[in-house]
Amino acid sequence: MPDNAAGEAGYGHLQRRRAALRGHLAMLVFSALVAGSFSFGALVARDIAPVTLMALRFVLGAAMIAAIFAATGRLRALRLARPARFLLLGGIFAAYFLTMFEALRVAGPVPLAAIFTLTPLMTAVTARAILGQRTGALNWLALAIGAAGALWVIFRADLSALLALRLGWGEKLFIFGSFLHALYVPLLRRFNQGEGPLASTFGVLVGGALVLLAWGWGDIRATDWAGLPIRVWLVLAYLMVFATVTTFSLVQYGAMRLPASKVMAYTYLTPSFVIGWEVALGHGVPPVAVLAGVGLTLVALMILLGRDERPPQPSDASAR
Repeated sequence: MPDNAAGEAGYGHLQRRRAALRGHLAMLVFSALVAGSFSFGALVARDIAPVTLMALRFVLGAAMIAAIFAATGRLRALRLARPARFLLLGGIFAAYFLTMFEALRVAGPVPLAAIFTLTPLMTAVTARAILGQRTGALNWLALAIGAAGALWVIFRADLSALLALRLGWGEKLFIFGSFLHALYVPLLRRFNQGEGPLASTFGVLVGGALVLLAWGWGDIRATDWAGLPIRVWLVLAYLMVFATVTTFSLVQYGAMRLPASKVMAYTYLTPSFVIGWEVALGHGVPPVAVLAGVGLTLVALMILLGRDERPPQPSDASAR
């Protein structure tokens, strides 16, 4: 009996390790796909009004989720209670993406990706205010190191610009957008009334689509749809399939197998993956001094990943 118990415990530990490894792999892919949003978004930032692109993304994303529920006979699950809350959540999320694509018109993908790594720090603050969540001392250390690296990249390794807080308009706009993202995360949890993750995402996308259609109807009507370059449609497909539905699924998969702090840690990989995308697209490599800031964000990642926390215990089905 003791041998059997030890064997079962060892097998269970091995299963959890494998599940955790799959969770880490999912979050690696998640970070790479999110980074692609910055690089590919920059390619079409001047071809189409951001509000038009985002309206299409939200409408088509909601339609894709509705089709999934219809195909599985679960359309009734999309009848969400108190739909007004999704106007607020969707509006905040839509505003985040609008600031991102407006900023990409005048700022580079790498500095904006560095700004995105500030969202864990901002989220720790907003989650404390909205949900009362506390952040441990080691997490604060990692967040501070990551923020320092992000600032070094944002100011392009120019110490005088950092001390004078000289920021371009695009960077200032996306800092505000990143704060909206940090506000969205705890509000989504606060307003949740037991909906499943995919149903909640549907509500957010519908709410955001309504806000975007109302806000940008003039730009949408004025768009020369027939004259749009093919790259706009390719980027839209990437945003809808990979940067929306796929990334959402990956983060849900990772969250079921890894502690929350480890899921959050992968945000710090975004600048590195953006640099990879930029090199692949033939846009060159940032200066070595800027890469030092990226190195600090990787240090923050290592601290958070190195924490010895007990991961969520997946069921037999979810561990497979």
